[in-house]
Amino acid sequence: MSNEATGRSDAARQVAPTSQRDSQTLVRELRDALRSFQRAVDAFDEAVSERLGINRTDLRCLDLLEQHRPMTAGALAEASGITTGAMTFVLDRLEGAGFVRRQRDEGDRRRVLVDLEPEGADRAWSVHEPLVLDARHAASGFDLDELDVVRRFLQVMGNLYDIHREVLRSRS
Repeated sequence: MSNEATGRSDAARQVAPTSQRDSQTLVRELRDALRSFQRAVDAFDEAVSERLGINRTDLRCLDLLEQHRPMTAGALAEASGITTGAMTFVLDRLEGAGFVRRQRDEGDRRRVLVDLEPEGADRAWSVHEPLVLDARHAASGFDLDELDVVRRFLQVMGNLYDIHREVLRSRS
């Protein structure tokens, strides 16, 4: 039957309703979708890094700062999985490029906090904004219960990746 006759697009025909698939097929499709998503995120992050003129480690640190700002250099190093010595070089590069600033912690003058420079944050946002807006639009096609299932699944997967990363590191 042609698409015109069924009224269904190729994309709609690619994935049968869950009731018509067995669990092994669904798990395989989910695995493939996750792998495809990971590749897309990786390629997008590479393009963002190139556009901003920074490397991927620096971009990961900017992302962490955007979520948890301000942070100490040590906390940022731990969260990004790099040594404190390497973090010094990351911060030197990001500070030189106008993305971050280091400042004394007013509550504990021995600590140095790292925060985003407003202009640098704006530059990074301008690169991400079109994707964020499109993602918000895409999410509007799901009801709250569906979005909650996706959120829970991504949290579980993130936790599993964290656990297995630590297992790999402990074996070396």
